[in-house]
Amino acid sequence: MFIDDLPTPCLLIERRRLEANLARMQATAEAQGVALRPHVKTHKSVRLARWQRERGARGLTVATVDEAEVFVAAGFEDVRLAYPVVGAERHARLQRLADRARISFCVDTVAGAEAASAAWAGAGRRADVLVEIDVGHGRTGVPWHHADAEVLARRVAALPGLCLAGILTHEGQAYHGPVHDAEDEAGALRRVARETVGRMLDVAVGWRAAGVPGVEPGAFALSIGSTPSMAGFENAGRDGFRITEIRPGNYVFNDATQVGLGSARWADCALTVLATVISKRRDPTGRERFFLDAGKKVLTADGGYGTDGYGRLLYNARTMTPLPHARLTALSEEHGWGVVPGGAPFDVGDRVRIVPNHACVTVHTQDEVYLVDGDTVIEALPVDARGRRRISGRGGE
Repeated sequence: MFIDDLPTPCLLIERRRLEANLARMQATAEAQGVALRPHVKTHKSVRLARWQRERGARGLTVATVDEAEVFVAAGFEDVRLAYPVVGAERHARLQRLADRARISFCVDTVAGAEAASAAWAGAGRRADVLVEIDVGHGRTGVPWHHADAEVLARRVAALPGLCLAGILTHEGQAYHGPVHDAEDEAGALRRVARETVGRMLDVAVGWRAAGVPGVEPGAFALSIGSTPSMAGFENAGRDGFRITEIRPGNYVFNDATQVGLGSARWADCALTVLATVISKRRDPTGRERFFLDAGKKVLTADGGYGTDGYGRLLYNARTMTPLPHARLTALSEEHGWGVVPGGAPFDVGDRVRIVPNHACVTVHTQDEVYLVDGDTVIEALPVDARGRRRISGRGGE
C-alpha cells in the first residue's frame, strides 16, 4: 500500500525519523547516567512502547489509570503515574494492577496522601509514592521552596500503606520560551534545565539534612521530565544526590512547538497529518484561500511557542521543507482554513502534509496511525490507550 491509497485525514509516522528520535533520547539518558522512563501519553501505542524498551528505556510513565491498565495488560511491569491520584475508584484499580506490575504514583497534598493511605492500608497493601514538586511551572506540585513540601514528605513517610519513594516534577515552563530580550531559545532551555536540576537537588539535600525518613542517595528517586528541557539537561550532582530518571514523551514524534522552542528541527518531526484540499478560492484581498478536510478533530486548536497558526504545511515532505508563507489560519470541526499570499502550489483534490503544533493531542484523536517509509505504508498501528479500554471491574484484563 502507498500513502496515496490512504483515506484522509490520517496520521503518518516516518519510520526512519522515529527511530532516530528514539536513539537520540536514549543516548542522552545514557550519557547523563539516568534511566529513560518515557511518557507514553504522546503515542499511546503498545508497539512503540516496546520499541522504546528494546532500545533501553526502563519503565513507563503514564498520565491516567486507563493508560496504566492498557500497558500493564500488554506486559509492562514498571509503570509510574505522573499525576496526583485522588479517588477510591482509581486507587482500587491501581491495586489490581499492582498484582502484576510495580506501580507508583504522585501526591501533592496532605489530603491526597491521607486518602491514598486509607485506600492502600485499608486493603493491606503498600504503594510507592512520589511527592510532586513544582519547580516553576505553576501547575500541580508543592512549590520547591515552600516548607509545605517537607511537611508533606514527612506525612507520606509516616502514613501506613505508603512508601516515600522520591520526588517528581514536570518542568513545563520549558514550553514558555525565552523570558527576556537577552535570552534566545537555546538559552531558555538550558536555564530551565539547570534550574530544574538545582531545585530538585535543593529539595532532596534539604530533606535529608532535616532527617526526613528514607531520603538517601541511591534509594530515593529524583524524576524530571519534559522534551524541550532535555536539550539543555546536564545531570549535576550534590551531596551524593543526582537526577535518577527523565520522563520525556513528545520526543518520539516532535512537532511544530518543539521546532519553535529550538529543541528539534523540522527534519526531526516524525509525525505528519495527511489531508486533502477540498476547496480553493481567492478572497477580496487577492489572497488565495484553501480548505482542508482536517479540522479541530484532527489537528486540534492548540498553539505553542514559535508556532504561527494551527500546524505547518510542508512544501516537500521528503526534506521536511515548510511551504513559505502558508498558514492554517482557522479550524472548524471538519475544516482547516488556510491562506497562501502568493498562491498555493496545489489544487482541489491534491494531498498535503502538515506538522501539527501538538503531536500528543493529535494522536489522541485517531484510532490508528500509519507507519511509513517514504511513500510506502509499512503498517497501521493502533492507538491502544486512546479512550477507555478497560473492561469494567477487570482492571484492564
